[in-house]
Parts: sequence; structure tokens; C-alpha cells
Amino acid sequence: MKHYVYLVILFLPLLAACGSKSQNPNAVRLSGNIKGLGNDTLYLFGTDQFYQRTDTIVVKDNQFKAFPLPDTLVMATLQLPNGYEYPLFMDKGEKIKITGSMAEPYSLEITGNIPNEELTAFRQELKGMAQPSESMEEKAKSFIESHISSLSAIYVLEKYFVQKPQPDCDYIKRIIEQMPGELKDRPAISELSNLMNKAEITATGKNIPFFSVPDGEGENITRTTFKNKYILLHFWASWDKKSRDANAALRHTYLQEKDNEDLALLGISLDTSREAWQQACQEDSLDWQQACDFESWNSNVISRLGIQELPTCLLINPNGKIQAQGTDCNTVLKEWERIKPEKKK
Repeated sequence: MKHYVYLVILFLPLLAACGSKSQNPNAVRLSGNIKGLGNDTLYLFGTDQFYQRTDTIVVKDNQFKAFPLPDTLVMATLQLPNGYEYPLFMDKGEKIKITGSMAEPYSLEITGNIPNEELTAFRQELKGMAQPSESMEEKAKSFIESHISSLSAIYVLEKYFVQKPQPDCDYIKRIIEQMPGELKDRPAISELSNLMNKAEITATGKNIPFFSVPDGEGENITRTTFKNKYILLHFWASWDKKSRDANAALRHTYLQEKDNEDLALLGISLDTSREAWQQACQEDSLDWQQACDFESWNSNVISRLGIQELPTCLLINPNGKIQAQGTDCNTVLKEWERIKPEKKK
């Protein structure tokens, strides 16, 4: 689950004055020295609804200062020139210091408050470990359970469990239930809970909800259209490069399986333009069944199936249960190869 649960980024006009000296006693005194930065620009953007702004920070000779003005303890992200994003927690009046090297941007040291220092220590523990790995996940679980009252636990939960291709919704919801009221009241947790509710709709082993979507001729397609068959659903759009790339893999499967009576493919597009949709179908040689209601993310089928990202693939068995699902269509195709019935003679 590749998009961030608690990131509500509203790019307001950049504040170039962020690096100037502040006389406000409530301003955060943020300073840093990161080897290899040279003379460049950093961006600090809020990642929750308590800090909906983006600040620019001017770097000179590897060093920088900034004076952001949060009203309370907030989650933010520091974006380095190479695109690497580092989590940062800050509250009004705090003195926060960042040190490290661009050679190891994942190992920056941030001091000045408890959540930053907790997360710095945790990331140091992970240094050198294979990513992802079971041992890393176990360390993440241990960290969350021992810091259940900290904002840093929200970050680790989102990073290592929510962003997985197939998140463990039960585990995530159980952790949220254990968090104290002051964390549950934060918008980030409400958003996370909503995402988990959507993810549960199409979790592996669940029954697929009823859906109906029109094809190019306006005829409605439902699951029962493909009676007694496995159905491979692909949610895509002409404007989304990753889902267009997935079309190539699906075309390979289609050519292999087009005579297989046990499998049906159905593409569901989030396009709003009939012309763009039809042109993409032609360019990608999508000879299998396609559907689109031109409502994009407002489509009824999107809300009913809880689709949150493109591309998304679902493999549904003849009994209507979800056999496999995910944003990596190749992984779903591998599951089909593993379980597909032998071809009838």
C-alpha cells in the first residue's frame, strides 16, 4: 500500500523566510549539519492536519536553520535534495538538531524531543538489515508495542505495516485500539482506520462485494457475468503509467489463457474521457473485456470494492472469494499460475 495514510499535504505558497531569524518564542529552533549537502535547499512539509504547510530551508556549507511555527506537537517530513524523505516531530518552542551525512540519509540523528530520539534509536537498530525482512518487522512490532503512546509509533505502524502490499488489517486495528485517547483523536488515526476498513473489503479470503460496471456498449458487467470462472480484475487508467505497464503483463497472460474456459479477464478503467480510454485500449491491445463508467475515483465500483491505488489487481475464484489481491499485478498473476486448474482435454 504505497500512498501514505497520514500524509495530508497541502502545498501552500513556499515560505522562503523560513530560514531567517525568528523572534517568536513559540517558533521551533530547527538547526542542522548534514555532510554532503553543500549549498542547496530542503523542504519541510506537514504530514498531518495540524501543520498543513510547506517551508523552504536554505542550506549553506552543509548547515541550515529554520523556525517553523506549529501550534502543537506535529508530524512533518524533511525532504532532502536527493528526494529522500525523513520523518520529523516538532512542537512549539523546541530546539531540534539534525546531524548526519548524505552518504547515509536513512541514518540521520535528530534530537530535541522524545519522539525524534525514539525514532532515531529505532532506525539505528535497523541499520544494515535487509529490507524488507521478517526480523525487521519483528523489531517494528516491538517498537510499536513499547511506544504505544508516542507519535513515533504511528509513523512506524504506517511505514512497516500499512504500506505492505497486503497489510494485516486485524493487527493494525488492534494496535490502534491500544493507543491512548490523545492519539486516537488525531486525524492521522481516523484516516488510518478508514483506510483499513476499505482494505478489509478486498482482503484475501473475503467474498467479493456485488459490483456492476458498464462496458463500452453500455451493458452492465457483474461477477455473475463470468459464472463458474476465476476472474482477474485490473483497475487502471490511461493516465497512470504503472497501470499501463501492468497491461503488458496482463496481455501476456491473456494470450496464454484466452482459450482457457476457467479464467476471465476484466479491465475497469478510472478514465473520465471515453476517447482517452478507447485510445489506451487500442494502444495497449486490450482484447479482453473492458469497462468504464467515466466517474474516476467517484465510481460506485471503486467505493464498493475499496480500491485505493492504481494499479490494483484482484483474482476472484468461482465461489466469489478473493484468491489474491494487490498493487503488484505480477504477484497476483503468480498466484493464478500456482492454483489454476489443469486444462480440460
